[in-house]
Amino acid sequence: MQPHRFDYQPPPWLPGGNAQTIWAALHARRFDGEPPRFVRERWTAPDGDFVDVDHLADASGQVAPQAPRRLVLFHGLEGSSASPYAQAFAAVARAWGWAYSVPHFRGCSGELNHAPRAYHSGDYEEIGWILQRLRATSPQPLLAVGISLGGNALLRWAQEAGDSAAATATAVASVCSPIDLASAGRAIDRGFNRRVYARMFLSTMVPKAFAKWQQHPGLFDRERVAAARTIYAFDDAFTAPLHGFKGTDDYWQRASAAPHLARLRIPALVLNAGNDPFVPAHELPGAQQAGPKVTLWRPAGGGHVGFPHGGFPGRVQQMPEAVAGWLADHA
Repeated sequence: MQPHRFDYQPPPWLPGGNAQTIWAALHARRFDGEPPRFVRERWTAPDGDFVDVDHLADASGQVAPQAPRRLVLFHGLEGSSASPYAQAFAAVARAWGWAYSVPHFRGCSGELNHAPRAYHSGDYEEIGWILQRLRATSPQPLLAVGISLGGNALLRWAQEAGDSAAATATAVASVCSPIDLASAGRAIDRGFNRRVYARMFLSTMVPKAFAKWQQHPGLFDRERVAAARTIYAFDDAFTAPLHGFKGTDDYWQRASAAPHLARLRIPALVLNAGNDPFVPAHELPGAQQAGPKVTLWRPAGGGHVGFPHGGFPGRVQQMPEAVAGWLADHA
């Protein structure tokens, strides 16, 4: 079998990274037939809080226990199992007969979590606990993919786990992940990105932060969060102090996966589009910095977790099929 590659070419009717990002998220076809169905399982986390995990179910609502492989997807910032990319990967898993699970970061499953914390780009301890719990009940090889924020956190887990990572996951992949958080943070807080993408993220993150403050009054400076108009300012007022960082600069520096790629001891795919609006490709590490276990895919187009293909209105299955195929090659 030839190793999987991703020779992506955007459709000529949809030029540019912003168009490919937005159109794929809003209008492109994510699956064929019926929408993927999920069964939700609630776990009690080590700190007593809960984590919701959605498992792909068949038409009767049953989760197949004897699938040949299990794919685990860690979603991006403010994502969930309902995100377009999560549904597209679910469609691939369904077509290939794989088990498929989408764990939700704290606060992203539709219900506010209880603990005085949320989630962040370097949340590798949470990733490790989730993967180990899934591995304990999965006889099949465990393959993991992280989207955007989830991909950076997944890579950080594999880096911190070192040689022991192989006992839990066979291979990992990150898709459009801001593995240099400072570079991505600067990009998303400028110009069009700030007016569109940063504003979109803040429109859900700020209300969630306020709800967390109601749970735990005085947990953070509420006025600073209310005044945040950039991701940098929000992270400085909320994300960093809640998770043990001195501030945004400390958080972005310590949580970034890019400086530690050579520490990876299991096969890892790092896919970033050259025209991603807020993950500048020219600031990503090259092959010399990546290390022997890392495969870099850098197509010129695709946008941020977009990669639409085909005729109007387009589809988005090509990228999930290529990524899942690469993971299967290393199972």
